[in-house]
Amino acid sequence: MSELFDVTGKVAVVTGGAGVLCAAMCRALAYAGAKVAVLDLRLEPAQALADEIGNGAVGITCNVLEKESVETAAQEVLSQFGKVDILINGAGGNKPQATTNAEQSFFDLPADALRWVFDLNLMGTILPSQAFGKIMADQKSGVILNISSMNAFRPLTRIAAYSAAKAGVSNFTQWLAVHMAQEYSSTIRVNAIAPGFFLTDQNRFLLTDKDSGELTPRGQQIIGHTPQGHFGSPEDLVGAMMWLVSPAADFVTGIVVPVDGGFSAFSGV
Repeated sequence: MSELFDVTGKVAVVTGGAGVLCAAMCRALAYAGAKVAVLDLRLEPAQALADEIGNGAVGITCNVLEKESVETAAQEVLSQFGKVDILINGAGGNKPQATTNAEQSFFDLPADALRWVFDLNLMGTILPSQAFGKIMADQKSGVILNISSMNAFRPLTRIAAYSAAKAGVSNFTQWLAVHMAQEYSSTIRVNAIAPGFFLTDQNRFLLTDKDSGELTPRGQQIIGHTPQGHFGSPEDLVGAMMWLVSPAADFVTGIVVPVDGGFSAFSGV
């Protein structure tokens, strides 16, 4: 059984690696013996996390919206480790300017804010998949794990751009899984995790009150529709992540796995 989940010596690249959810993945991968490249827009927290987790981890600056930046990061990973076995496309997020509220209707949402959210989540998945996927194609092996969202299954009110972008990530995951297997190697796999509701810097303003820390009405609705009755913690993603990037999932490609406390299974009654 231990061999099924063995990633010892594998080289794992994680975009958005210094973020709340992806940092937990980086720690788990390093603990399991993988060499981790923590890619983030900000070098300082990326390197701090790399220093913390050890096992040869490195922090690398990467802007997932700029192809040249992604390609430069890919070459740096290759120069450090000589290969890429795992890519986790973790960079993503939302912003208040692309969110409807009492003061800002859907019709007033600025195009640049909508485009920023769409680009960060979808293009920020596609561009690294191009740069690192090319390395995997040359190697004839590798695993890509995208981060979709429960919003791709059931779009939430107020966050039009984020829901649409994550639906795009799910669709792209399926497309890329078929493309890589048919065109390059059947041992290159592409899957996604769809987290339910986790408190992060991007959604905290929607789910909790800034001053009191109490749940907002929206936060209460989400908990009320989550059968397990609480938000997820970053560590709740680790099990699904380790399964999908390890040999245990060798015959699994093109799927999107909800990690949501039962939210997607609950009809509300």
